[in-house]
Amino acid sequence: MPQGQPSALRDWLVNDTGRRDRHFWALDASVALADLAAGSSLHGDLRELAGRSVLIATSEQLTTGLALIELDGVTRRLTLLPPDMRSEYLPAVIANSEIDAIVTDREAHIYDTLGVTRVVSCSPAITPTASVNLKRHQTEWVLFTSGTTGMPKMVVHTLDGLTAAIKRRDKPDPSIIWGTYYDIRRYGGLQIFFRAIIDGGSLILSNAHEAAADHLVRLGKHGVTHMTGTPSHWRRTLMTPNANAISPQYCRLSGEIADQAILDALHAAYPQAGIGHAYASTEAGVGFAVDDMRAGFPASMLGQSGHVQMKVVDNTLRIRSMGAAARYLGDESVPLVDKEGYIDTGDILELRGDRYYFIGRRGGIINVGGLKVHPEEVEAVINRHPHVRMSLVYPRKNPITGAVVAADIVLKENSDMPATDPRVGTLRRDILLYCRDNLAQHKVPVTIRFVPALAMNATGKLVRQNA
Repeated sequence: MPQGQPSALRDWLVNDTGRRDRHFWALDASVALADLAAGSSLHGDLRELAGRSVLIATSEQLTTGLALIELDGVTRRLTLLPPDMRSEYLPAVIANSEIDAIVTDREAHIYDTLGVTRVVSCSPAITPTASVNLKRHQTEWVLFTSGTTGMPKMVVHTLDGLTAAIKRRDKPDPSIIWGTYYDIRRYGGLQIFFRAIIDGGSLILSNAHEAAADHLVRLGKHGVTHMTGTPSHWRRTLMTPNANAISPQYCRLSGEIADQAILDALHAAYPQAGIGHAYASTEAGVGFAVDDMRAGFPASMLGQSGHVQMKVVDNTLRIRSMGAAARYLGDESVPLVDKEGYIDTGDILELRGDRYYFIGRRGGIINVGGLKVHPEEVEAVINRHPHVRMSLVYPRKNPITGAVVAADIVLKENSDMPATDPRVGTLRRDILLYCRDNLAQHKVPVTIRFVPALAMNATGKLVRQNA
């Protein structure tokens, strides 16, 4: 962090003692940050964890956040276990991260077979404690990538890097209330967690078991002002009758391609709000944020100096950033950056006029008789149709071309109409005609299904299918 700024997360709370205007709100519990500023969520002596490599293995995001604030700057390393990590991967996580202590809100005996003897419990119940003067460490933060088969990669960050993209306010603003669909145990959610702390505001935590409609009511109850999620999260929000339960000042999208259809739909639903979308990844950090309510980003962003530099090589975005991860952990043979310090994101760009647009992932191409189709490019066209809320494009096997393009579509209205309804055929023909007018022939879906919903994974992205 810049000179004069706090050097650990807990330092951001030193002025909160006695205040009651900042909170972390979970589904079933809440904590005033003033209490944490003068207390502890840990059921044990913080000195027991000083200088150790600690695994944060919690069932609730609230206890995750409290533990992170207490342990940053105290421990040598914090490894943040995502909620969907498979148990068979835990021994490798323990070994790769050299874990010698576990902090958890679960029963301690769950971890008996892992060979870690020091297990410290934590809870939302804050116990007043005397200040402990401990030697400060620059804590390494270990996060896990998402969207891979097999064990996710472990990525090493520092707090300076993780917060590099967050502009510090001259004065904390407790009126800012962040809400998010993300889980703070992953990179995207962690960014919002940091923003709430550094802004001087509060945070409303998501819950994977909470219905979308109930989550929106809870967000509205606590007066959310800044709300974040993937485009798929936001499309699901706009399908929910309780979408008007919130009245945010700012809506942000990241994690998937933000096409013009969802940006326009959010502006129509929340005309008082600023609408922005950001590009970030666990490895590359935050690349950029765009707040002009247009899809893509200005070509002028390439080649700029600053804490982030971007370039395009073979139509793929490359990023060099102060916020990038330092290295992979456990497989140091895999290089994180190239010789110039750039990370190959694998995201394909197309230049149209003075603006770059994302058209898909390098590994997600559908091969139709030797011709390439990016599913996201087709989805962007389908999503512009006035009757479509969201879509998923995927390959279907074909004996002649190898694969053809298929699409599942959620309509804005009447998504549950039976296949025999005459409107089904009319809508299908209308959408196909729209695709033919806006796409090359090999990109036009051969089959279309109308479905009531599309599956999303734990990070809020559409679950994509392979041929």
